[in-house]
Amino acid sequence: MRYLVAIIFAIVGAALAMHFLSGPVADWAALQLKYESSDEAENVNQLAFMIVNLAGLIVGWAVGWVIGSPLRSDPRSG
Repeated sequence: MRYLVAIIFAIVGAALAMHFLSGPVADWAALQLKYESSDEAENVNQLAFMIVNLAGLIVGWAVGWVIGSPLRSDPRSG
């Protein structure tokens, strides 16, 4: 059950990052450098977009993992 919660939170985290953060961060990152061609600028923009989405996925997974910890299938006796 803990994995399911983590997966759901990862999907939600990635979706929120894509909707709210990825575009503005990617545009900002692309504007910080000077380029020889427009293709280079687009590549940086796309790379930044994917990195922010990956970060949202990882943060969502971590939050879901922590929240789902009481639901783990093998609770440790202590």
